[in-house]
Amino acid sequence: MEFIAQQACPYVPDGVTIPQFIFDSEHETRRKRKPGTPWLVEDATGKKMMESDLRMRTHGLANGLKTKYNIGMVSLTVSILNTVTDYPTAIWAVHRLGGVISGANPDFMTNELLYQLQETKASILITHPESLPIALEAAKQAGLPLNRIILFDVQGIPEAVRAKHETVSSLLEFGLRNKTLYVERRLRPGEGKTKLAFLSFSSGTTGRPKAVAIPHYALIANVVQIAAHNRIHEDYCAFEEQRYRPGDVAIGDIYGLVINVIFFHYCRMSIVVVPKFNFVEMLKSIVRHRITHLYLVPPQVVLICKHPAVKNYDLRKYIRLIMCGAAPLSHELNQQLFEMFPNAQIGQAYGMTETCTATTMWPVTQKRGVSGSSGILLPGVIARVVKEDGSLAGFDEAGELVVKTPSVALSYSNNAQATKETFIDGWVKTGDEVKIGRDGQVVVLDRLKEIMKVKGFQVAPAELEGCLLDHADVRDACVVGVPDEYSGEVPLAFVVLTADAVARAGKDEHLLSAIRGSIVKHVALNKVNYKHLAGGVEFIDAIPTSPSGKLLRRVLRERAKEMKKVPVGVKAKL
Repeated sequence: MEFIAQQACPYVPDGVTIPQFIFDSEHETRRKRKPGTPWLVEDATGKKMMESDLRMRTHGLANGLKTKYNIGMVSLTVSILNTVTDYPTAIWAVHRLGGVISGANPDFMTNELLYQLQETKASILITHPESLPIALEAAKQAGLPLNRIILFDVQGIPEAVRAKHETVSSLLEFGLRNKTLYVERRLRPGEGKTKLAFLSFSSGTTGRPKAVAIPHYALIANVVQIAAHNRIHEDYCAFEEQRYRPGDVAIGDIYGLVINVIFFHYCRMSIVVVPKFNFVEMLKSIVRHRITHLYLVPPQVVLICKHPAVKNYDLRKYIRLIMCGAAPLSHELNQQLFEMFPNAQIGQAYGMTETCTATTMWPVTQKRGVSGSSGILLPGVIARVVKEDGSLAGFDEAGELVVKTPSVALSYSNNAQATKETFIDGWVKTGDEVKIGRDGQVVVLDRLKEIMKVKGFQVAPAELEGCLLDHADVRDACVVGVPDEYSGEVPLAFVVLTADAVARAGKDEHLLSAIRGSIVKHVALNKVNYKHLAGGVEFIDAIPTSPSGKLLRRVLRERAKEMKKVPVGVKAKL
């Protein structure tokens, strides 16, 4: 059977870009802004940016980019070490010019950033100064000129560095001083469904990260879906109990494009922009800025529930809503949150990059989401649960979740085979095993796809296996995720040693330990920190395969669970 959302999706404009939607469009699901509400607040200084400030900065940067670089239809990769106030400015400026954004992880190693630059054919790189050494090396290997690397503005940039690179502020000030040379990109009706806004990387169901081609319409649709689901424009209950109210305050260090850059602004809320995540500093920020909304990943929930510093702060006084996504959250942690914040609205959601974030969320009629559930389908979403034999499951029957949603991405860029396997006639195969109850609650049971979720980040086993095979002592390898209370899961490598390594080490535990350490170090030197082998390395005589030669990863996953003797929690992600 097909499961259809309880609510239809409201009208989604298909002829506007994302900055036009956020700055200039009115919509039936949007409320008026509370007078004097800032859009952004710098955590450390308390400096406020109003709508007029962001309009001005977006225009100035767009004109500066056009004037200095003659940029129009470009792919722009943004590498950002921590959240800065000009991150949305950079995104919206490029969109005003008709360009495409691809956000990069600030902790990437050179080879990882190089891969993304090459895949997106990026023509400009904007980076935090602390990421500059990696950015310079990756840009050099990608053939990106030095003058195409732009810095986000932070205090303490050495003058020698400023002399070599434009900064976002210098560019936008230049753009404001000079005649407007750019013509803002305008879309015809329907064009929003095909004109790219983002190339966001996802590992999909298998293999190396792939660039998900997301049009303007998809992101706008997801914002409208989330807004309608949460009834942000309605007085559906007492004002004090409404989830999203003009003037509420959120902390902006996670959840990226849809939530931080668009949805909070759409709700007429303020976003406190914090530097690189520090838990105790986050606690101070909550009190200092009276933050009401927390969007967390499970490692942060663990800290909220268990860190001794929490008792020093009266968080209950401020926090009204907590949403957890991006990775599994156990029933036990859920219950601890309920007990710590008895008056807050708390729940989970589910989604993926290929659907431009959320497809389910806990209902607005429930103050507390059902423990273990990722909520109900968002407005306009249709779901199928496909059993192993290809038939459609009914209520409470398990199978792979396949969804159709207005926010669906177009494809995997430059990867026809992966697109064919995942995007099928408007439907998206999620690779996740679920069951859907008669009450519409979606419970994610397991991940059928190979991808691990470490601290909310996707990690592709194949990528780590390729790295392992570059080690001189490794003949074959298989990487699986093992449960971890803090990170959700962490990578563990099953390794078959070369004949030379076996002959050299024999059964000498000291020598085997040295080889194991060398393998762990090899990955650490070549991959971003959340891809490190925190689960360890286990030597094995042979990697199990099927008669056809297919790697039996599930066999090793089960073996790893037995070895670690850690119970597997209910899966949910955003």
